[in-house]
Order: sequence, then structure tokens, then C-alpha cells
Amino acid sequence: MFKRILLFSLTNILIIVTLTFLFKLLGLDYWASSRGYNLPGLLIFCCVWGFGGAFISLLLSKTIAKWTMKVKIIKENETNPQLREIYETVKKLSHAAKLPKMPEVGIYESPDLNAFATGPSKSNSLVAVSSGLLNRMNKREVEGVLAHEVAHIANGDMVTMTLLQGVVNVFVMFFARIIAGIVANSVRGEMRHIVHFGTVIVLEIVLGLLGMLVVAYYSRGREYRADRGGANLAGTQSMVEALRALQRNYQPALMQENAVSSLKISGKTSGLMAFLSTHPPLEKRITKLLEPDRAPA
Repeated sequence: MFKRILLFSLTNILIIVTLTFLFKLLGLDYWASSRGYNLPGLLIFCCVWGFGGAFISLLLSKTIAKWTMKVKIIKENETNPQLREIYETVKKLSHAAKLPKMPEVGIYESPDLNAFATGPSKSNSLVAVSSGLLNRMNKREVEGVLAHEVAHIANGDMVTMTLLQGVVNVFVMFFARIIAGIVANSVRGEMRHIVHFGTVIVLEIVLGLLGMLVVAYYSRGREYRADRGGANLAGTQSMVEALRALQRNYQPALMQENAVSSLKISGKTSGLMAFLSTHPPLEKRITKLLEPDRAPA
């Protein structure tokens, strides 16, 4: 179900829950106990660690993406012509986007037509494509996809999403402890502390998952901007052809396999998955690019 949600957000929830265990173990969570609250102190505590957890996720994003997706980095001296072309295309697009440093370029094994960009900054980023995308898209379509991912980096989307996730974390941590205190106060004796701690953990997970809806909603808006940026870098036609190629090749069954990524391309969704999706429907993205106010490139 959550394969369509940002790997960044999943990592963030794990970090927040891990921090909560450490706070309990080290006695650092004394602003919020089952006996009472220091609300100003609790709010400061949640702000520091809410944003801290989000930025820890950001710093680890590239490393975790390489590990989970088994990304093979393409070097400058790559001898494979197809992979060499991918490297050179990203290099050209990065220069056009005026990035301070070219992203690392990688490929990972997957039948999906997919690509993603991640990393803590414009100077420390990664663009990776799936083997399925390279095998089933032509040169111009691949360039459109790569331009879209480079635009994500140029737009600073990783940092922007981190700041949003930090705000979500603050609300999650704050309200998890407030609600846990109310629940724990209904229990007597030593069980109160156990109930408080357990309730905090459960609520951080549940509220964190709900917070993904907010992150996903905002992410869908950033996709339109990345499409426009990709069109500026590679040409509107290349960007449109890339999206149309995804439409032609989209197969729902494939999306059930290894599809987790930071800023990945997605296909059509409906129902609850439409709210969880980090990307708008492809037909809407194409329509946006072909609006009359956009001159053909």
C-alpha cells in the first residue's frame, strides 16, 4: 500500500520512533510524562527533534536510496555506450540547470519505467533510472525523464520537502504526547508509564502515516513544477513524449514490485491511492505542459 509514498517519509517515521525510544532510555523526554506537561518545553522539544528527525532523513536519503534500490553508480569513464549516454545527458542537463555540482548518476534493476532524484543538497544529489526505463524508452524520452529529475534538484525539492516534513513531525510528536498523557491519566499505578510510552509510539506511527497525506499532496504540486523545469531544460516536446511513453507502457501489475523511491514517476491512481500518490495522473501532467500559455520548445 505504501509503495507509492516517499521513501523519505518512511525513513522519517522510523527515525522519529527510534528517537522516542532513545529519549525514554536516556530520560530526555521529561517535558511530557504521564504525570503532567510543561507545554512550552514540550513544544520546543518537538520543534528541535521534529525538524532534527526530518533533516537526519534528508542527510541519509541518498545512502538509503542506493542501498534499498541497489543502485549501481555510473562513472565518467563508463564503457557501456548506453550508460555513458545517460551520464553525459545528466551532465549536460546539470550544466543547463546551473547546478553547483553534477549529481551522481546511477541505474538499478527493475521492470518499472521509473527514475528518481534524491540527496541532501544541490551539491550532493543522485539521479537514478531503472533498467526497465532504459530498455523501453527512446533517447528523447529518456532525456525528458532525466530533465524532470534534474529539475527536482535545481528546484531544491528535497530541502523543501524536508521543511514540510519537519512541520508535520512537530505536530505528530506534540499531539502524540498530549493524547498519550490523557490516556495514561486514566490508568493507575506503575502501568501509567508503560501505557504512556506505548501510546506515544503507536500514535507517532499512526499520525506519521496520516502526515504522509499532507506530504503527498504537496509533492503532487511540485511535480508540475518539475515538469515545467524539465521542459525548459530538454524541450517541451521531449518532456511530453516522456510522459506519453509512461502512459503507453504503464502496467499496474509492475507497480506492485520494487517501486519505492524519493521522487519517482508514477502512473494512474484512483481511490485512496490517489491521495497517497506523490505524483498527479500522467494525463493531467501532459495537459498542463500543453496549455496554450506554454510556447512549444
